[in-house]
Amino acid sequence: MANVGIVLISHSQKVAEGVKDIISEAVSNVTVIPSGGTEEGGIGTSAPKIQGAVEEADSGNGVLLLYDIGSAGMNAEMAVELADKENCSVADNIPLVEGGYVAAVEAGMGKSVDEILASLQDSFLPERKK
Repeated sequence: MANVGIVLISHSQKVAEGVKDIISEAVSNVTVIPSGGTEEGGIGTSAPKIQGAVEEADSGNGVLLLYDIGSAGMNAEMAVELADKENCSVADNIPLVEGGYVAAVEAGMGKSVDEILASLQDSFLPERKK
């Protein structure tokens, strides 16, 4: 069975790739695609670039997108709309490094996008713990 794919979105390509490197040390059975920087290699994010990462990460069981700051979240949402895929969600307000790591571990355990997202929200959003 295919696992949920993970897309790591950062304003910096180096940051996105570094987070993937950390995750890859612990999880090898999950597709983790970094999408950092602009098409020109600058600082920023790009919805079309993120959409391409979503396409690459999708092995049929859904994709979860995590992002670093600000406009990366907006571009992640636009990329999800452009990709028009089922089971594709953005993990809002979840830390990129820690959240990406937890998401990949849980994806490797065969959990669904919704299960992983709920776990991330329970772990990282204090208002959900009430």
